[in-house]
Amino acid sequence: MDSQKVLSIFKEITRIPRESGHEAPMTAWLQKFAADRGLECRTDKTGNVVIVKEAAPGKEKIPALVLQAHQDMVCEKNANFDFDFLTQEIPYEIEDGWMVAKNTTLGADDGIGIAACLALLDSDQPCGKLECLFTISEETGMDGAFALEKGFFSGKTLINLDSEDEGQLFVGCAGGMDTSASFNFKREALRKGYKLLKVSVTGGIGGHSGDDINKERANALKELLRFLYTEMQFDYQLLSIEGGNKPNAICREAEAVIAVPEDELADMKADAKAFDELLRKEYASSDPGISVKCQETESSLKPIEEGDASNIVMTLLACPHGVVKMSMDIPGLVETSTNLAAIHTVGDTVKVVTSQRSSVVSELHAIAERVEACLFLGMFDVEHHGEYPGWKPNLNSHILEVSVASYKKLFGVDPEVKAIHAGLECGLFLEKFPELDMISFGPTLRGVHAPGEKLELASLDKFVAHLNDVVLNFC
Repeated sequence: MDSQKVLSIFKEITRIPRESGHEAPMTAWLQKFAADRGLECRTDKTGNVVIVKEAAPGKEKIPALVLQAHQDMVCEKNANFDFDFLTQEIPYEIEDGWMVAKNTTLGADDGIGIAACLALLDSDQPCGKLECLFTISEETGMDGAFALEKGFFSGKTLINLDSEDEGQLFVGCAGGMDTSASFNFKREALRKGYKLLKVSVTGGIGGHSGDDINKERANALKELLRFLYTEMQFDYQLLSIEGGNKPNAICREAEAVIAVPEDELADMKADAKAFDELLRKEYASSDPGISVKCQETESSLKPIEEGDASNIVMTLLACPHGVVKMSMDIPGLVETSTNLAAIHTVGDTVKVVTSQRSSVVSELHAIAERVEACLFLGMFDVEHHGEYPGWKPNLNSHILEVSVASYKKLFGVDPEVKAIHAGLECGLFLEKFPELDMISFGPTLRGVHAPGEKLELASLDKFVAHLNDVVLNFC
C-alpha cells in the first residue's frame, strides 16, 4: 500500500454522495468493493459495514486488527455556490501541496480513513486478519456506533482513522450532547413608514466545533445578535433570523431581516458599516474575510411582535458560546465547550441548535444545564439529545506502544500522544466492547466541517507509511 493508491481511492470517494443520513450510495459502493475482490462483507440493519480480509499464510496467529472510519461527511458550502451534495461530485483542486475543496467541504473527514482501509484490503502484503469497520452518521449523532451489536467484529485492537494531525496519536476524546430549543412567537403588522433591510454577517472561517473551538474564530450568529442588540435604539422590527447548519460546525454566515423607519435607514446602514470595520479589526488574524452588509430587501413575512423579538435577541445573545474550561491535567487541551450552531425562523417559531462537549461527564452536564437555564429564562422549550461518552486515555495500551515505536523507527522522532476535544466513536466502542485496546491517528486536515477543507499531501505520505508499518508488524 502506498499514498498514491490511497489518494486514488479517495478521489473515487469524492464522487459518491454520502451526507450524514444519506449514506446508501457509499454503503453500496463498499459492498461492491468487497464483492469484486471476494472479501467477506457484512452489513447490519443500521447500515454499518465490515469487510474482512483473512490472515495471510503464516500470519494466522497474529491477533486481528480492526481499522475503523465513518462513511458520512459534513456537507457545508458557501452560500453563493450552487451545489447539491446529493447529486454532484465534490469539486477539488491540488494546490501548493494540498488537496482542497474551495467552495464546499472536501470530505477527507473521514473519506481518507475509508480510502486507507480499502487500500490495505486491496493490497497483497502479508499481514494478520483485518476487519475494516465503516460506521454511518458519525457526524450527526454517531448513530452507527450506537447501534453496533456484539459479534459484528471479532478483533480486540482497534485503530480509528478519524484524526486530523499527522504526528499525533490520540488516546482520548471528549464526550458530548446537542441541545435544541424553540420559541413560538406572535407576529404584528409592519409599521407605517418602515422599510426592510437585510443585515448579513459572512466570510467567517467556521470550522469544527470541537477541534477549532479554541481558535477564537468568529461565530456569525453571535456577531449578528450583537449588532441587533446594540441597534435596539432604532426601534426596528425583526422579521426573521437565519444562520448555521450542523451542530458540529461553527457558524460562518448569518442574516436577519428587519424593518426600520425610513428616516433612519441611512443611520442603520452607517452603523452596519462601522460594525463591519470593527469586526474586521477584531478578527483580522482569525477571520480576515469577515464582512457585514446592510441592504434593502423584500419579504412576505410580517414582523415578530416587539416583546417576542426583544426576547429572542437578548436570550440568544446571552446564550454561551466557545471555550468554557481548559484542562488542568493536559496542557493546551480544551476540557469543556459549547457551540451556538444554528438559528432558523420556521413559520412562527425560532429554532435553535447548540452542541456541548467535555472530557468530564459532570462538566458536560453542567454546561448543558447552563445553556438550558439561559434558554428557559427566555421562555424557550429545550431538549437535550444525542449524548455520547468520552474516551478515557489508557497510557499502558499495547497498540499505543506499537504505534509509538513504529513512528520513531520510521521518522526518527517521537510522536505526540494526546487527547482531543473533538468527539470520536471510540468512547462508544469502549462502552460496548470494554476489552478493546484503541488508538486514533490520521493525516493533517485543515478547515474540516467548512468550505475550504483541505488535506496535506505530504502528511498523507507519512500517515500511510506509518499505518502500513503498524499493520505489517503488529503482533
